Amino acid sequence: MNLIKKIAAIGLVFFFSYQTSFAQKDFTKYIDPTIGNVAQFLVPTYPTMHLPNQMIRMFPVKQDYISDQLTAFPLQVVSHRAAGILPMKVTLGEITNASWKQKMNIDHDLEVVHPWLYSTFLIDDNIRVSFTPGSKCAIYKIEFPASVKKNILIQGSPEMSGKISEGAIFSFEEKIKYTTKGVNPVTRELTAFVYCLLADSNNKPIKGAVFSLENSRFSVTMDQNGPSVVYLKYAVSYIDPEQAKINFKKELDIDNFDNLVSAGKMKWKKEVGQIEVEGGTEAQKRSFYTSLYRTSERMIDINEGGKYYSAYDGKIHESNRPFYVDDWIWDTFRAQHPLRTILHPQLENDILNSYTLMYEQSGWMPTFPQLHGNHMCMNAYHSSAIFIDGYRKGLRNYNVEKAYEGIKKNLTEGTFIPWRQGTPKQKIDDFYLQNGYFPALRPGQKENEPMVDSFEKRQAVAVTLGISYDDWTLAELAKELKKENDYKLFAARGKNYANLWNTEMRLFMPKDDKGDWININPKLDGGPGYREYYDENNGWTYAWEVQHDIAGLITLLGGKKKAEERLDQLFREPLDSKKNLFYVDGANSTGLVGQFSMGNEPSFHIPYLYNYFGAPWKTQQRIRFLLDVWFKDNIFGIPGDEDGGGMTAFVVFSSMGLYPVTPGLPFYTITSPLFEKTTIHLTNGKKFTVLARGASKTKKYIQKALINGVDIDSPYITHEQIMAGAKLELVLSDMPNKEWGKNAIPPMK
Repeated sequence: MNLIKKIAAIGLVFFFSYQTSFAQKDFTKYIDPTIGNVAQFLVPTYPTMHLPNQMIRMFPVKQDYISDQLTAFPLQVVSHRAAGILPMKVTLGEITNASWKQKMNIDHDLEVVHPWLYSTFLIDDNIRVSFTPGSKCAIYKIEFPASVKKNILIQGSPEMSGKISEGAIFSFEEKIKYTTKGVNPVTRELTAFVYCLLADSNNKPIKGAVFSLENSRFSVTMDQNGPSVVYLKYAVSYIDPEQAKINFKKELDIDNFDNLVSAGKMKWKKEVGQIEVEGGTEAQKRSFYTSLYRTSERMIDINEGGKYYSAYDGKIHESNRPFYVDDWIWDTFRAQHPLRTILHPQLENDILNSYTLMYEQSGWMPTFPQLHGNHMCMNAYHSSAIFIDGYRKGLRNYNVEKAYEGIKKNLTEGTFIPWRQGTPKQKIDDFYLQNGYFPALRPGQKENEPMVDSFEKRQAVAVTLGISYDDWTLAELAKELKKENDYKLFAARGKNYANLWNTEMRLFMPKDDKGDWININPKLDGGPGYREYYDENNGWTYAWEVQHDIAGLITLLGGKKKAEERLDQLFREPLDSKKNLFYVDGANSTGLVGQFSMGNEPSFHIPYLYNYFGAPWKTQQRIRFLLDVWFKDNIFGIPGDEDGGGMTAFVVFSSMGLYPVTPGLPFYTITSPLFEKTTIHLTNGKKFTVLARGASKTKKYIQKALINGVDIDSPYITHEQIMAGAKLELVLSDMPNKEWGKNAIPPMK
């Protein structure tokens, strides 16, 4: 064997031994879907069973985690946090009207909750119900007591229809409806087709069962002699009944429950094993890997074997490429999408393609793309951010020009009124385009714009800041595409945020349509969620909502030192109200540290601004404190609405010592990580490693940093460096180095 062959052989052996070693590590033991299942105020996390970014999802329906009664087991959860369709119950004895309404009592301590397996014991009836998901299919395993009459009950909507075939095969067609908001609401409708088989332990159809379908109520009854263990195997399609059957045969024709459980666990092992951590506490690993699991709940691929149904034009499309839906861009553009550009760039590229196709099919670039179409929600059009962010990271395998067209249409022809995205602009939008800010109403002034939602209000300051960012993202994309005139126009519009800067208050404050300041208390005024002027957060949070022009924000604040002092004040500023009164309107402002709200997305980048203000050691201090205080590994362990990966992506990034402050600029700012070693196995075959020997609660301050052995005096690393397989080494100490990174300039492109 010549030398070249020997080297190749040695390399091949090393590669396979590395792959084997990597494959043997199992971090799934740290995933606990019950973390955060009790909310501080609003919406908890849900213990969702699913495969990464796949269509089938399930969580048991109950009032909340504390409740010891289940309402039902749905066959499918259509969108994040939705209660699910075709809810199922299991009962014993005769079926009565009360059977359809009764709840199922459980013992929390007898539950098994993994992403690939859920199991619970119905303690009154001695029934164990277990569930395991596939991609377009799932299996329920129901273990009844012996020698009793047993029932499975499935309740459909009034429009549900079904068919009972021979051999314990049955099917459903269930309507999914959504009504838009606004002055001219439209009800959208699509159909979920479900193909089912009731099987025994030998994977054979159950014999002797009695099936009934009447008034949208489907029941299966088995007598005392029937098998005690039965399996409800089913597949879902949004295309037609035949496709549901095809999905079934593809995934479930042979596979049994245990095989699906094993396959699901292996998929999750691969998914979360892409990031390996060493060091840290067991609790930190549980929070980290559970957060990583949650970032893979959305978006979901609804392509079914080469075709998909799109509610954006009501048609079935042929395609061998994934088609992703279910996203809330206001929440996810900040960290979840940027995280995918590192971990799953091809998936993110397919998501950009899906967004572009949705625009082509519907005429508007979506902001909250759901299965049923775009959900008009929140404010601004931040889907623009994921395109410039992806483009600058090399994700361009889609119709870029068409995407640009859609983004520009949103920002030139669409309204900026909150919760009305995807409808034509109104007079108030023309005011914005002419004057550079969204006008607010004075307290007590009657709304004169009929499109404004009676609850969501104008959100005038939040809209101005949000659209300024969107205009900047479009300008940056125009620059990349050599559209010089558009670049100049939208770059100028990206500065509109400054029109609401109040130098006396040192905050962004509302103006009326005459250009006069409206004198409000920026901590407390604006009604529920402060929506008259801001949105879900008060003026102290929105004071920092200028990720796209941090240099401009520093100028407004009077320079880096004054910006740093003002940021210190944010974390120390009192409520000026009793906490119970503050939360009457400030229910979204959870996880408070002074006026900083860890529990809401616009706050995520704020602690990292110290890196830009010349005090990186304070970012290191704050981030460690926030992770330790607000992200525990228990049922209370999420400080606000997690929003299907929007918040937990912050945990993943911050635990690794990185954060994308400005989606659209392909670099990340650095802090000290929770773990001594973090390794990301990139899909290009390279590894990105963060070394922080001795990292701990006290040993968190960066003394020096090296990239591939070369000293850097800068708290920034580029996307290109990460994807090339860099090694970032951080030398830590118990005491801050207040000079490290103090004068660093961010790599703005």
